[in-house]
Amino acid sequence: MNHIAEALIIRNIPFKNRIIKGAMSEALANRAGQPNKLHLGLYDAWGKGGLGCAITGNVMVDWRAKNEPGVVVIETERDLAKFTEWANVGKQYGMVQLVQLSHPGRQCPKGLNKETVAPSAVPFSPLLATTFGTPRALEEGEILDIIARFAEAARISEKAGFEGVQLHGAHGYLISQFLSPLTNKRQDQWGGSIENRMRFLLEIYKAVRAKTSENFIISVKLNSADFQRGGITEEEVIQVFKAIDAAGIDIIEVSGGTYEAPAMAGAKADQRKASTIAREAYFLDFAEKIRKEVKCHLMVTGGFRTAKGMNAALDSGACEFIGIARPLAVETDVSNRLIAGHDVRYAVEQIKTGIPFVDKMAIMEILWYAAQFKAIGEGKKPNPNLSPLKVFLNYAKNNIKAIIQGRVNSRKSA
Repeated sequence: MNHIAEALIIRNIPFKNRIIKGAMSEALANRAGQPNKLHLGLYDAWGKGGLGCAITGNVMVDWRAKNEPGVVVIETERDLAKFTEWANVGKQYGMVQLVQLSHPGRQCPKGLNKETVAPSAVPFSPLLATTFGTPRALEEGEILDIIARFAEAARISEKAGFEGVQLHGAHGYLISQFLSPLTNKRQDQWGGSIENRMRFLLEIYKAVRAKTSENFIISVKLNSADFQRGGITEEEVIQVFKAIDAAGIDIIEVSGGTYEAPAMAGAKADQRKASTIAREAYFLDFAEKIRKEVKCHLMVTGGFRTAKGMNAALDSGACEFIGIARPLAVETDVSNRLIAGHDVRYAVEQIKTGIPFVDKMAIMEILWYAAQFKAIGEGKKPNPNLSPLKVFLNYAKNNIKAIIQGRVNSRKSA
């Protein structure tokens, strides 16, 4: 059976098929963090391509904590009209849209923000310490403020017309930093035991649910593992999944890795298990394990490339949704193709510039695809042969400009 094409209803919201676009960094906003016509053009292309649901790229809940230049920010209703236009794009095609709400914590390039904050003042590994500075530990009042910011951003998202939000609790961002004993060394109610370390996530969920309607979908993206020695254990991960499920979450997206151990970018073929290669998805084995522990809907993203593999995953019961990300950057109509029984056209390979320290950080897995998004947003066709080195050099130039401008503005306001 073609399970990909099957519909599903969550909180009275119809999903016309089982394909969800996983969140990818768009880097299309202006310096004020506002969405624009490029976002509308990009999501219009994906809507035409048959997507059942699209999760936006990172949308920050605090202007002072941006993870990169060009990121969208929601703090107030200042840009409500623009967000409403964005939400309406999906409605034209029956494409559900979830806003991925995020706070990067320590994962911000040096100089981009006035300072970086995290659960604890834990520095990065030597390889990344040149790019990311040591954060300041958050005070309790600041933790409560961030929780309130997630809730307010969700309220505004619903008012704009989006069907739901996704809380970014994976890939080393702030929620993930609270969950991991590597980055959370606190001795108060927000650290120590796994019960305390997951308090931040659970309080965000409760605050978001309290500020939105009964029909508003709340999803969360969680790591199956940090893939770092001394990180969160599998037993603790299962506890987190069970706790957020019991709280009432609608969808959990299963992922893994951090900037320091980027499993989400995909391991090399010779480093993966034979079973993973055969079944395509990186995190499907864990999804099967967690499926026995939770009742909410599960989404698995990463590695799927054939209609057969996707249908097999759905048929197994391990997940209800298939997450597709990078293929959509070079094939905007891949959803319709998969539903018709065709496979992804282009094999996704690691994007390399030839600069060793850049390639080890896997940053090109973000930047190269963001360049494709800009082209699509402008109405152009994506370019599978786009030079990674050219993209990186262009990013470096723009990033330096943004950092310098940020420092100038900081001096003016001082």
